[in-house]
Amino acid sequence: MRARLTVAAVLVVGALALSGCSSDSLAKDYGNGGTNYTDDSGLPVQIPAAKRTAPIDFTGTTVDGKTLTVSNDRARVTVVNFWYANCAPCRAEAPFLQGLYEKYQSDGVKFIGVNIFDQSPGALSFEKTYKITYPSVMDVDSGAARIAFAGAVAPTATPTTFVLDAKGRTAARIVGQLESQSILNTLISDTLAESK
Repeated sequence: MRARLTVAAVLVVGALALSGCSSDSLAKDYGNGGTNYTDDSGLPVQIPAAKRTAPIDFTGTTVDGKTLTVSNDRARVTVVNFWYANCAPCRAEAPFLQGLYEKYQSDGVKFIGVNIFDQSPGALSFEKTYKITYPSVMDVDSGAARIAFAGAVAPTATPTTFVLDAKGRTAARIVGQLESQSILNTLISDTLAESK
């Protein structure tokens, strides 16, 4: 009897939760194949230019104490990677990101890290260990970068990498660890080709 009551309660709560979602615009967007979420496969998602939303902009303080405003340093393409020092997948993909940063510097592609958890000493240690030379902003206190990307992916999904087009709009995203350079390389190359 207790088991039947538990199952019935779960079904009622589920039905109520689903009915509550029916008026939620974000839930509707997701259900209609909207561009604000990763797909179920976990594969990278490219967003056609016609479906890209407003430009992403945020200001943050870098690991070394400088102010970085994304819109002030708009590039042909900008790669934004959310990470933190004790994130094992972040450590695994760090060499790929640095390698692509070096590869695309001459094309004017910018890379920005967004550290969502650490204070400067931990972030600096990570950057030294993995020889990261592009800037990272410290987002743990302000959350400005996470707010700027709100709706694009859950802020706890780390690592997550975004490719922004020349107008600062999200052109592609990868949720989870980069398994190799090749996928992100293709996303950067495709987005870069749009601005030429």
